[in-house]
Amino acid sequence: MSRKALLIFSVLSLMFTISFSQTAKQKALEKRRYQLQQEIVRVNKLLFKNQKKEENILGYLSDLNKKIQVRSDLIKAIVAEANFFKNEISKNEKLKSELEKELKFLKEDYAQMILKSYKSKSEQSKLMFLLSSKNFYQGYKRFRYMQQYADFRKKQGDTIVAKTKKIAEITSDLKVQRNKKEALAKKNKVEADQLAFEKADQLDLMKQIKSKENQYLADLKKKQVEERKIDLEIERVIKEAIAASRARTKAKKTKIDVNAKPSGFALTPEGRALANRFEQNRGKLPWPVSEGVVTRNYGVIRHPVYKNNTIDSRGIWIATKKNANARAVFKGTVLAIQSVSGRYAIYVQHGNYISLYNNLDKVYVAKGQKVNLKQPLGVVFTDKVSGNTELKFQVWRDSKKQNPIYWLAKM
Repeated sequence: MSRKALLIFSVLSLMFTISFSQTAKQKALEKRRYQLQQEIVRVNKLLFKNQKKEENILGYLSDLNKKIQVRSDLIKAIVAEANFFKNEISKNEKLKSELEKELKFLKEDYAQMILKSYKSKSEQSKLMFLLSSKNFYQGYKRFRYMQQYADFRKKQGDTIVAKTKKIAEITSDLKVQRNKKEALAKKNKVEADQLAFEKADQLDLMKQIKSKENQYLADLKKKQVEERKIDLEIERVIKEAIAASRARTKAKKTKIDVNAKPSGFALTPEGRALANRFEQNRGKLPWPVSEGVVTRNYGVIRHPVYKNNTIDSRGIWIATKKNANARAVFKGTVLAIQSVSGRYAIYVQHGNYISLYNNLDKVYVAKGQKVNLKQPLGVVFTDKVSGNTELKFQVWRDSKKQNPIYWLAKM
């Protein structure tokens, strides 16, 4: 292969690699933007549809903060995608310019070759060129030269056709990319205007809250005390269940899993197998509601309104539609059903794992009952004051809490 041919092959290979990686990046950017757009739709549908602003101003502001956060992320995603197309347009314009220069040179070179060939043909025929050979070897060499010359002309002609086609493709791509960039710029303007409106509403709410700050802080502390009591009850139920499982196996002398922790559930081989399957589905479990938006994350987090106030969140809170069912994220057995202030919590055991569905208004299952994947467990409670329907979802491994987000599939 000649040096020129190697260079062309290397350039084409590089163009293919760049094109493939850019396409993958473009798809990732589009996917991210689409996910955020869908989350905005869910936020509007699930947080603000039944929200009573005047009666629950703190909750409304918290939900508005969530909406502002998602919309800000969406604007960033739109800008990232627009910048991608800006870079692509710049690269393609440069590539098109280089290809047009190469094409011009190839056409000029090809025209000179044809002209020389025509002049040579007029002076003496190909046959006379062969017959005038001094010997058979020279004749064979001339014959091979004529073949190679014809092949080279054909390849050069093919290269001209290929480059012309490539320039046409790039021109078409540029048109599409410019249109997409313009559409993203318009979308960014719409989202930015909406964000400005929401931030103005946020500022107005903050002023209203400031005027009654002492009252709201007192209510907040009261709710946090109630929530802590529920958390302690959950810990108690789980620890008692662990102790009971160990006592049963000791009394019955049942064969248990030797790898089980001394402070954890006493597992049979079947229980260990179920726990292993649960672990294998980490990041793949279905959501405990068919449609939802996370309104509170896991861990020690700042209060969405009072930044100096922290919340120890043992799980995640998911806003969903009114009368929505909580559903099992994995097959298992109902370990316990807890009643607190007229609301229910259902504990489903999966080996030494527990999925917990709290803040239910009605219950469909009973203690000891086997449940299947996505089986309805009960109706999620709707707060009459706020209008919000929220499920409090937790995941435990023995007596240690887990971050549920790491276990659930992306919605």
